[in-house]
Amino acid sequence: MHKSVLKKEVIENLNIREDSIIVDATLGYAGDSSAILERIKKGFLFAFDQDNDAIEYSTQILSKIGTNFTIIKSNFVNLKQELNKRGINKIDGALFDLGVSSPQLDNKERGFSYHEDARLDMRMNQDASLDAYYVVNNYSLNDLNRIFKEYGEAKFSYQIAKKIVNYRKTQPINTTLELVEIIKMAVPERERRKKHPAKQIFQAIRIEVNHELDVIRPALEQALQMLNVGGRVEVITFHSLEDRIVKNYFKELCAVDEKIKGLPNISKDLLPDFKLVINKAITPTDEELNDNNRSRSAKLRIIERIK
Repeated sequence: MHKSVLKKEVIENLNIREDSIIVDATLGYAGDSSAILERIKKGFLFAFDQDNDAIEYSTQILSKIGTNFTIIKSNFVNLKQELNKRGINKIDGALFDLGVSSPQLDNKERGFSYHEDARLDMRMNQDASLDAYYVVNNYSLNDLNRIFKEYGEAKFSYQIAKKIVNYRKTQPINTTLELVEIIKMAVPERERRKKHPAKQIFQAIRIEVNHELDVIRPALEQALQMLNVGGRVEVITFHSLEDRIVKNYFKELCAVDEKIKGLPNISKDLLPDFKLVINKAITPTDEELNDNNRSRSAKLRIIERIK
């Protein structure tokens, strides 16, 4: 079962009060939502997810804690619109955990894993039309190379893209392990010994299928716009591309204009609306790393509205 990453740090730093309105933008299997709901007896929890299995499971878990929650089946990029529809214009906190949940990875039928054979899928929202099969079998050489290079940061992106395009001329690529074998053929043996050659490619395809990077900044903008003074937004990222987007955006929001930096008695109006709660990202403790290997690349960043 899925273990929430950095759970203690998330809960301690969210500034939760008994009457808080909190958004869990990435419900998953309710690890964080359960802990939040236990602390907001007079507040309300809104949780977003696109995955039918996760929603069904989490509904049962959260119902045992309280009734003051609503699960919204939607991508978190629709956060403001969905909350406004329910009469919510202000929130006291939000959490974004950008990782793929363990049950999604472990359920081989979902096609996320490069260790298990399954139809190429990788959709977090099972109702979405774009899947990994379409990407692998229909994207051009240039587009495959682009996503492998940008989203997977893969050293042999072009060679892998070319091998895929040549292979599918004779027959479609249907399954995860078929794709793994094609990737292996494109990567020199010395590189294959260093790390699994499919890891970065599967990551790249998953990001493309689910538009993962495209939705981060717009969703954060919405959450921060709705945030009450003293409220915090927390983001857990799992790879450098996500973390770069979050880090740069938070830095931008908290920056003091160069023209006034260092001046005495700066008017409050000219200072930023937000501050970083901790300048550096929070990473898992050694204890958590020993307990949950999947937490090793996690980084938690926190921002607070101060005016």
